[in-house]
Amino acid sequence: MASLLYITCNLKPVEQSRSLTVAKAFLDTYLQYHPNDRIDFVDVYRDPVQRIDMDVLSGWQKLQEGIDFAALTEHEQRKILNINSTAEQFADADKYAFVTPMWNLNFPAELKMYLDTVCVLGKTFIYTENGPVGLLGGKGKKCLHIHSSGGFHYGKAEDHSVPYLKALMNFMGIDLFQAVVIEGVDAIPHMATEFVKKACDECHRIATTF
Repeated sequence: MASLLYITCNLKPVEQSRSLTVAKAFLDTYLQYHPNDRIDFVDVYRDPVQRIDMDVLSGWQKLQEGIDFAALTEHEQRKILNINSTAEQFADADKYAFVTPMWNLNFPAELKMYLDTVCVLGKTFIYTENGPVGLLGGKGKKCLHIHSSGGFHYGKAEDHSVPYLKALMNFMGIDLFQAVVIEGVDAIPHMATEFVKKACDECHRIATTF
């Protein structure tokens, strides 16, 4: 039995969100072909995400200096434990599905806050004399990014969403990365339904072997 971490970053309900609509097509098909897999859901708007603040930074600094964890302040301990728990959940998963809209050439800030809590030194990557090394490599982990945008940005220099997520997954050692991008739904609104259907069809195909 494998585990899928299904991470959403959407304020709209499914019926009003193109990315969630396409993601539902993926998830429905995935459940048909992988009925025994465990799926854990993370909604970065609904679920509390421990942001990196001064307590976290000061706690990490103390730990690097060799100070015992028990000597940290109550706030430092609690927040670092929150981040560790999120990073460990991420590291333990076999597969990842990110579902995001594009806001101003990137995904919403809430997802970046979440990613900062899973890309954690000693949990998902380490530094060596030869540079950083991802700790999630060599395990067959794979990632799918379902992303929607009103215009046509994918593959262009101004797109800072899909390339960033791919780079970060690679940084942690996850090399198997795919993206399904729903584009142009606002630029060519009369084609929006067709664009969504095409993305749903692609997700159906991916889900059978994901």
